[in-house]
Order: sequence, then structure tokens, then C-alpha cells
Amino acid sequence: MARHPMNTTLKNLPLVNDASRRNFLKLTGAMGAAAAFTASVAACGSPAATTTTGGSASAGAVNKDLTIEAGISYALSTGFDPLSSSGATPMAANLHIFEGLVELHPATREPYNALAAADPKKVNDTTYQVTIRDGAKFHDGSPVTTEDVAFSFTRVLDPANKSLFSQFIPFIQDVKPVDDKTVEFTLKYAFPGFGPRISVVKIVPKALATDLKAFDAAPVGTGPYKLVSAVKDDKIVFEAFADYNGPKPALAKGMTWLLLSDAAARVTAVQSGRVQAIEDVPYLDIDGLKSKVKVESVQSFGLMFLMFNCNKAPFNNKLVRQALHYGLDKDAIIKKALFGNAKAASSYFQEGHPDYVKAKNVYGYDAKKAEELLKEAGVTSLEFELLTTDTAWVKDVAPLILESWNKIPGVKASVKSIQSGALYTDLVGAGDYSVVAAPGDPSVFGNDADLLLSWFYSGATWMEKRAYWTAPERARLQELMDKGSQAAGADAKKITGEIVDLVSDELPLYPIFHRQLPSAWDDKKLNGFKPLPTTGMSFIDVGRTA
Repeated sequence: MARHPMNTTLKNLPLVNDASRRNFLKLTGAMGAAAAFTASVAACGSPAATTTTGGSASAGAVNKDLTIEAGISYALSTGFDPLSSSGATPMAANLHIFEGLVELHPATREPYNALAAADPKKVNDTTYQVTIRDGAKFHDGSPVTTEDVAFSFTRVLDPANKSLFSQFIPFIQDVKPVDDKTVEFTLKYAFPGFGPRISVVKIVPKALATDLKAFDAAPVGTGPYKLVSAVKDDKIVFEAFADYNGPKPALAKGMTWLLLSDAAARVTAVQSGRVQAIEDVPYLDIDGLKSKVKVESVQSFGLMFLMFNCNKAPFNNKLVRQALHYGLDKDAIIKKALFGNAKAASSYFQEGHPDYVKAKNVYGYDAKKAEELLKEAGVTSLEFELLTTDTAWVKDVAPLILESWNKIPGVKASVKSIQSGALYTDLVGAGDYSVVAAPGDPSVFGNDADLLLSWFYSGATWMEKRAYWTAPERARLQELMDKGSQAAGADAKKITGEIVDLVSDELPLYPIFHRQLPSAWDDKKLNGFKPLPTTGMSFIDVGRTA
């Protein structure tokens, strides 16, 4: 696909809203108490910065005078202000531009201290203090102050700003400076996973971030890379931040991210050596690329789910919902549409996730069971339309879903694929649908059980306003979510299991499979690169060798 370089700088960049992603990300109601069911504050210790670990054995020493080039799949659809940025590409960029007090490593999802000088100090169950690292500066050269830290949290919590990230920290009552190095957090209730969860808030300079529109276009953070320019549908340019003194310094002179939404263009770019890495490798191209570069598919939480209109007969009967899950030949779908790059769901969580518990109901392919459940529900004829988003791989999966369902006696399903913003706003939001099959991945915000469960099951957005699920079991689910958010250890694990069992039985919204995300990179030219288990790419701890 032809690209036309422009001289437009970031300040002149026309940013447009990504309706589908913003609609997907906007939450209403409580997100539950948030916090990892099992995470501990002590898990936040800073690992030492490295320059040569994690890469291929064939990669040489890092040359910090070289620039990293990458091919990015998703358009530049929102701005960069971490108060509101929700597009896949700017969120990936912000991994390099901003820091929280605590961060989760993009590849390993392990917490480490970023702007925090040490682990958050627990004063009592509802009070924590965090000290910021000495000498930390913003990209404009100004020092990071405790006023900046407090401001960064209070602006996210301010209802007037309508920040989607406020839904992840409802446990915070107040943040205030104690002195020029320490900030104090007052919580509404005890919250075991305080340290990892505050990673959702990035620290910004109060003097600049009060102008939301300007800051969205020209962000200033404390991260290892500064944003130089961004041109919609062309490229994003970064340079190393010379005054960075944190645990993850830039290992390259700069980065250029080519925005290559066309899959063939991304593949060609990495094959030709124009870029050293690409995300979102088309499944069809994986084997062909392996002769040129390293290709790896990483298991992610990212799922494809079925959501039912639980206010519409006969889908208000859980037996019908169960029948349609049993009626899916998931292994055939994964093999044919995704070339094996997914794992059929045996829980809400993917296998290998720290909080994985096998659900009491695992929906292996059983057409006979599906037929029996429909008969038990009194349904002898079932004709309906499946709605899906127009994402390329989803459109590949949809015909195979129909193929499975239409083998069930009495079932006749058709499909309609539309842009996700229109799907959720015009149809789902109006209750004008029967069944939806769509992707979702809240793990871009965090990896703990409470956050991942809360995304779909806490509050009113998904369960009440999209799935229209108001059965008595809904109240029981919210009760478990509220308890789980404040639990830890074995108690948390037990509650997690109860939640997974409940939603696997009721199925208002539940995964079909969890995807594997393929990335490709030249391991002879990049040292330390690791593919991510979420959308996007990271060059934290990554350098060029040639």
C-alpha cells in the first residue's frame, strides 16, 4: 500500500475518535473494588535495567546510536493524553512516553517500580505512601514533583474529566503530597493489590496537562522516549530522552513506527528489512515469514466472546445459551480460521494465567447435547441473526460459527458483520439483537483477576445495558465481585473460582476462545525484543545490534 510522507507535526495532527474502541472502552457504574485478587504490593520491586538480555543468541551487543523501525497495525485513532487515550497505537506509544509510579512490564506483565523510588509503603489498611525517585524529570526538563503526582491521580478521579481509567481505581479516596518526595494515598477501603493497580495512572506535568486538547496532541512524560512527531496514516517518531534516570532507559537513539494497517505492507516491510519488527502478523503469512525472521505467537487473554440478549426469548433461557456454546466446533474453527492460533476456552481466563481456574462447565463440541438442551428449553425451531464486528479475523471465524450451529436440528443462523461502534451504539444499545460474537481484551490495562472480571461483569455497562442480564444470579455475581476485590490469597482464589463457575453456567457473555498474538522480528538486529500478550508492541529493554 502506497504511503505519502507528510511534513505534518504532532501539533498539526488531526486526531479523530475511534468510535468502536471508545465505545468499547467507556464504562459506567462501578468497576468493582479493583485490585489484584492475588497480587501483592511486595511484587513491585524494580529489576535492574539490562541491555543484552532476552534477545536471540545471534544478536550482538546493543548500539545505542542506531534507530529502531517498526511496522504497526492499527491506525492513530486517538490522542496521547493518558487521561483519555484509548486507541491501540497511542496506548502502545505511551508505554514509552509515560511512567506510572509502578509499571507492569509490557511483555512479562510483572510489576516494577518506575517513578516510585521503592515499593509503596503500607501505613495501615487504608493508607499508603509512595516516594518518587530522585532527579526524575519530564521531557521538557522540569523536575517531577509530588504536586504533579497528586494532580495526575486527582484529574483521573475527577468525574468532570470522564476518564475511563477512573473505573480502575475506585478504591482511592484522596492523594496528597506529604513533602517534596512523598505522596500519601487515602483509600475508601482496604485494597490488597494497591501497588500493581496504580500502574493504570501515568504521571504528567501539572503545568502542561491542564490544557487537555494541547496535551493530547503534544504529550510530555518521564518515559525513556520523547514523542517528536506523529502523522496520521504515516508514522510516529520518537527520540531517546537523555535525562531519563529510571530503571528502563532507552537502548536506541530513537524509534520510527510506520503505521501500516495494510497486512501485506507490514509483511513486506519486515521481509525487506525496512523495519525490524511488526505486530499482528497475518495467520496466513506466519510460516512463510519464518524463513526470513523470527515469528512467535504469544497466548493472550484476548478473547472472542458470545454475548446474548438475555431480555429476548428464547435467549433469556440459559439452556439455549448453553446449547449454542456446546454447538460450536471450536477446535475446527481455530484450526481453519486462525490456523491454530487460539485456545478453546476452558475458563474465563486463558490457561497459563496466574488466576486461571477451570470452569465447572467446559463447552466442548457436543452437537447432541446442544440438541437435547434446546428440546429441554422447549425450543424446536430457532432462527436468528448473529452480529459480529468487521475485524478481519472475526469475519473469518463467523462463517464457521454458522456452519456449526446450522448442523443442529431446527437451528437456522445467519450473520451480519458491521463496524463495532455502530454495532454497540445502534443495535446492542437499543436491544435490537439476538447474539453477538466479538473480540475483547481488557488485559491492556492490567492482568489481575479483579480487573479482567470487572471489565465485563461489574457495573451496568455490559451486563445490564448490553447483555440485558438482570436475572437473580446477577446480584449474586456482583456480591462475589465486591467480596473478591477486597480479598487476597486463598480467599481470593476461592472467590475467583465461584465467579468463573457462575458465569460459565449463566453465559450472558463468555469466551469461545483466547487468541494467540503473532509478532515477527529480526532477531539478528534486535536484542531483547519480546512479543506482547496484548495488542501493541514494546521496545522497553530493546536495542538495535545492527
